[in-house]
Amino acid sequence: MLNVTELTAHYGSSQALFGMSLQLNEGEVVTLLGRNGMGKSTTLHSIMGIMPSLGGTITGGDISYKQHTITGKDSYKIARLGLALVPEGRQIFPNLTVRENLIATAANRQKHKEAWTEERVLALFPPLADRLTSMGNLLSGGEQQMLAIGRALMTNPDLLILDDATEGLAPLVRDEIWRSISNLKQHGLSILVVDKNLKDLLSVADRHYVVEKGTVVWTGDSNMLRSETWVQDEYLGV
Repeated sequence: MLNVTELTAHYGSSQALFGMSLQLNEGEVVTLLGRNGMGKSTTLHSIMGIMPSLGGTITGGDISYKQHTITGKDSYKIARLGLALVPEGRQIFPNLTVRENLIATAANRQKHKEAWTEERVLALFPPLADRLTSMGNLLSGGEQQMLAIGRALMTNPDLLILDDATEGLAPLVRDEIWRSISNLKQHGLSILVVDKNLKDLLSVADRHYVVEKGTVVWTGDSNMLRSETWVQDEYLGV
């Protein structure tokens, strides 16, 4: 479904990616792991075509989605192909209500038979049902993250990308987010996720890419990552 091949990227004269490569197959949950500043978010921004708006440039390599090259395409054209990003920091619309946030992005360009609707999102995230008329900036951090995921789902993507999926959330809320991600996986949605909660990622993800200084230094499945503790110590520890 998604192939990133030898990707390089710069912010001005500073290089952020040094030959980043990864692959995601249909129906998989794949993670990007690594310490802060190692190029994980830059990889996601490159895939989604938002590097120019952040002052960055893709300077080499290739990104393909369903065998079509998307390297350097406008972000809205990439989104219309069926990719959706839940960005770091949630970035919901603060002056729109929960309902308005959801319907603002609603579309079904991939013609899914079981399309995501407001009702279906509320079934996935029941706490939002009581906040439909609340402004986005009045929600808790956990509610905002649920809304950000719901807003992305309302575009009916084939590939959902989450950047720092549970960063800064309370343990109970994190559990709710991981429950929802597991639910989405069971329904066949392909997911690429960046997060630091390794225990939760190991239980839901199929494969992992460990990133160090803008390139992949290790890849394998959850069983391999559990057993190869040196990877956790060398690349994921504080």
